[in-house]
Amino acid sequence: MEKKKKARKARGNTNSSLLTRPIRKCAVLFIGPTLVAFIIGFVFPFIQGIYLSFCKFTTTSDASLIGVSNYFKALQDPTFVHAFWYTALFAIVSLVLINLLAFMVAYVLTQKIKGANLFRTVFFMPNLIGGIVLGYIWSMIFDGILTRYGTSILMNSKWGFWGLIILMCWQQVGYMMIIYIAGFQAIPEDMMEAAKIDGASKFKTLIHVTIPNMMPSITICTFLSLTNGFKLFDQNLALTGGQPFNFMPDGSVIKSTEMLALNIFNTFYGQNSASRGVAQAKAVIFFVLVAVISIIQMRSTRSKEVQA
Repeated sequence: MEKKKKARKARGNTNSSLLTRPIRKCAVLFIGPTLVAFIIGFVFPFIQGIYLSFCKFTTTSDASLIGVSNYFKALQDPTFVHAFWYTALFAIVSLVLINLLAFMVAYVLTQKIKGANLFRTVFFMPNLIGGIVLGYIWSMIFDGILTRYGTSILMNSKWGFWGLIILMCWQQVGYMMIIYIAGFQAIPEDMMEAAKIDGASKFKTLIHVTIPNMMPSITICTFLSLTNGFKLFDQNLALTGGQPFNFMPDGSVIKSTEMLALNIFNTFYGQNSASRGVAQAKAVIFFVLVAVISIIQMRSTRSKEVQA
């Protein structure tokens, strides 16, 4: 009997190996096109962008190396410094509000209320609308309200900031809500039942049972909302375009609601084509900042996840 079992196992192993051989041979056919597209669409432009950040150019064909002067100019640019701090403040505020709202909505919609699926669809729908369209729609909404008070979203940087926050929350809360709902549904029921048996209140259950088990979802949502806040471009362009403008004594113009991505765009496509190398250096600095902040955030939140 033991010999027969060993023979069957051997036959099974040989059959599985015979089946996996053709798959391994065809793996290149499936992975190859995606790998080639990734190299052409991301790796090559990324490497070329780093090279161009050390060059002076108007087009990629006439680039000439000038060293790190573009980086010094970028770091000394007051508009870039202002855009960085403005973007950092926006990212922090939007991170907190989006995740709090998404968590609360997901918590309510997992309490077996009537029409929960309909509400989930309604909350998720704004995420399907493009950022440019949202920006123009909300600019009309805000101006329709603010004109009654003799102002506009383009006349006050405070209204521009909170307008961007409202737009971002309205678009992103539904998406984060779906991730949080998946986290709620993955919590072991025996833990919740044990908490009820022990007489824990809903608040204590939320703090000591729900949130620790929700840390993987919190990690993902925090990462997405943080990076989306730093990378925001199309909504910023459509809603405020960087306005209002502040004219400095040295003649420079600081766009008070301009974020990092829009600042890089305006520098690259501005009237001075010689500043394209500076814009490329700003883009590299921007990438490094977002990458470092994202890595720190991922490590800090993952360390708090409950190990199964």
